[in-house]
Amino acid sequence: MKASPLATAPLWHLGALSITEPVVITWAIMACMVVAAVLLTRRLALAPTKTQAVLELFVTTLDAQIRDTIEADPAPYRALIGTLFVFVLVANWSSLLPGVEPPTAHIETDAALAVIVLAATVFHGLRTRGLRGYLATFAEPTWVMIPLNVVEQLTRTFSLVVRLFGNVMSGVFVVGIVLSLAGLLVPIPLMALDLLTGAVQAYIFAVLAMVFVGAAAGGAPAAAGHHAKGAP
Repeated sequence: MKASPLATAPLWHLGALSITEPVVITWAIMACMVVAAVLLTRRLALAPTKTQAVLELFVTTLDAQIRDTIEADPAPYRALIGTLFVFVLVANWSSLLPGVEPPTAHIETDAALAVIVLAATVFHGLRTRGLRGYLATFAEPTWVMIPLNVVEQLTRTFSLVVRLFGNVMSGVFVVGIVLSLAGLLVPIPLMALDLLTGAVQAYIFAVLAMVFVGAAAGGAPAAAGHHAKGAP
């Protein structure tokens, strides 16, 4: 009997918990991100270095995207959206390392990211609207829509999982097949395409998170939502 292709063999057990390779790679990525953040921000100055200028450009661009999508002050959302984007990007690009399979090619990692977005959606909805105002959004435009709105909340979270998992896993799968059949040099263009796909998927994931959080917080990001929904 064949094992499920979604199953991941544990490397070791920590009590009742099974530690798998995607978990270890995810921990390593998070540790690298923390160390990089500390090193890159410990010597900020009014006269920025080239590195600081790049960081400021990234933050400025991120703030502009949040402001255009959510139509609100980007400060409360900057850390969440920026961290999601950088993590998904680094996780997708970790496939460049020999022997490393990106954790986003495993559905449990993508599910965890989607749950974070769902929790942030609820949190910011409660923060901006209050409990009664947030619950009232499920009755819009009429109370008859309550079941459908609740289902929509869950299905769009599921769509985040399927979108990221399907695109990243398929890219890794195709590169692996071509590499096994054609040797080392031929798949290089496909690997470059995989890098581009990884960056695009990180951007789409971050934009969708903005749209969902912005809708719960009271924004009206219709154009951004339409753009993200039409993206691959």
